[in-house]
Amino acid sequence: MKHKKIIAIIVLLAGLSSCKKTFIDRPSLDGTTLDNYYNTAEEVRGLTSTLYGLPWSGYENRAMDAIGDVMAGNEYTGGNDDPPFINFSFAATSVRIADAWKVFYKIGGWTSEYINALEQKKTMGGDASFIDPAIAECHFFRGTVYFYIGRIWGDAPIITEPGKTALEGNFNIPRYFKADVLRFAKEELELAEADLPESDPQAGRLTKYSAKGMLAKLHLYNKDYTNAKAKTEEVINSGKYDLFSDYAGMFMSSANNNNIESLFSIQHQLTGNPWGSGNQKNPDRGPSNMQTSEASMWELYTPSMDILGSYEFGDLRRKWSVMEHGWSQLSWKPKRDGNDDYNNFMANGYVYDTLQATDKGGQKNSTRSNIAKYVVGPGSAFGGEAVLGMNTGINTMMLRYADILLIYAESVLGTSASTNDPQALAAFNKVRARANLAAKTSITNDDILRERRSEFAFEGDYWFDIQRQGFAKAKQIIEAQNRGTFDSQNRVTFTENYMYLPIPAGEILQDPELAKDPVNYY
Repeated sequence: MKHKKIIAIIVLLAGLSSCKKTFIDRPSLDGTTLDNYYNTAEEVRGLTSTLYGLPWSGYENRAMDAIGDVMAGNEYTGGNDDPPFINFSFAATSVRIADAWKVFYKIGGWTSEYINALEQKKTMGGDASFIDPAIAECHFFRGTVYFYIGRIWGDAPIITEPGKTALEGNFNIPRYFKADVLRFAKEELELAEADLPESDPQAGRLTKYSAKGMLAKLHLYNKDYTNAKAKTEEVINSGKYDLFSDYAGMFMSSANNNNIESLFSIQHQLTGNPWGSGNQKNPDRGPSNMQTSEASMWELYTPSMDILGSYEFGDLRRKWSVMEHGWSQLSWKPKRDGNDDYNNFMANGYVYDTLQATDKGGQKNSTRSNIAKYVVGPGSAFGGEAVLGMNTGINTMMLRYADILLIYAESVLGTSASTNDPQALAAFNKVRARANLAAKTSITNDDILRERRSEFAFEGDYWFDIQRQGFAKAKQIIEAQNRGTFDSQNRVTFTENYMYLPIPAGEILQDPELAKDPVNYY
């Protein structure tokens, strides 16, 4: 099973008591031991930097779309692996489900062994002033991935001693109740909150407020409105974050990485890369009429017909998030050898046109639209930023200040039918104001859910918003959606067994305990 493989790999990595080799994508340090390494802040921070980029790849690339937006009715998709998430016909053999599982248990395993190694280093006289914040980073990542695990699979394994488990050879690991998985995630994030710094000189590094914000999101999911409100207030009152003025720019240029709105982002760089990976959303979302010799464009995921019909009139987030007829980016000037018609059409900048013939620069897909978020353009040779085939350097934002504001508003609303609380309205309307929408004088749960859908479209979050409404409400939302194409509607039937994803079949094959009823962890 995947977590068996992860355990076996971890035993070979530096940070264990044997410490023969450092972690993934770092230079070989054979002979390194806890006695002679992790003696400086640079060495310790180099260790934890491996958690910010590459390990997320299998979820961030495609599984995040399939689970967070295709299943939620925000995206339409083709191919072989993703359409079952439109129709709720996916099975335990799904590639996307297996990829997500592998990522989260890999990160969970790495962080567990990092924590064990760094705690051991402290007992040997290591400097707690830089080791404790590094341990806190690990707790944040471990808490965050178990938050995802609890929401995606519900009842699931919790593994905190992968090296010990591998050495003992006991791989009959049970599932634990979802409530225990989420409790574990909460406790991990609380440990992170306690020892992460107020700020960090390196852009993109976690801080105490990253943990507070993720805790607020977890409390909201658990309907613990009191604690969700308290944590968002701490973030808001810190004065360290705000809405970034250029919403579209957050998702179209790596120049805006780690801006004032970002509390936690997966880190990407194409050159001089300390993080370990590039962002691969550009080709999966980019329109085929923008493909160049530098940038691949496959448009695997496009906006659904349903989300196109969900935006309020005048909501600027629609054109900031979606490419439709008339959308343009004049600084991008894609060219194609031997196609004068295409080159003339794009000579004054990239234009999204559904009427022009496709061989002359037009664009016409199943929903007559493309996702703009995380599409950084046709490449540096064509007026955009650097693109290396599939890879770009833009970060993927996982938690931003707009979420904090909307969590605050929802936590004030709580179980009430509506609220006109001034502070809740101020937070809610601040998000709307950036989108050029009129302020509301009272808000309901449906208002907040609609606002969240527009604000976080194509960011892998809407499924969890639907799921936390409970089955009856989720069924109502999903069955009302048009999950079809421009030419043909598609209405689906939603049943309760699809509220959580199945554990990958390969995992159960090698660990039959996963097919049994869950047990208590605590």
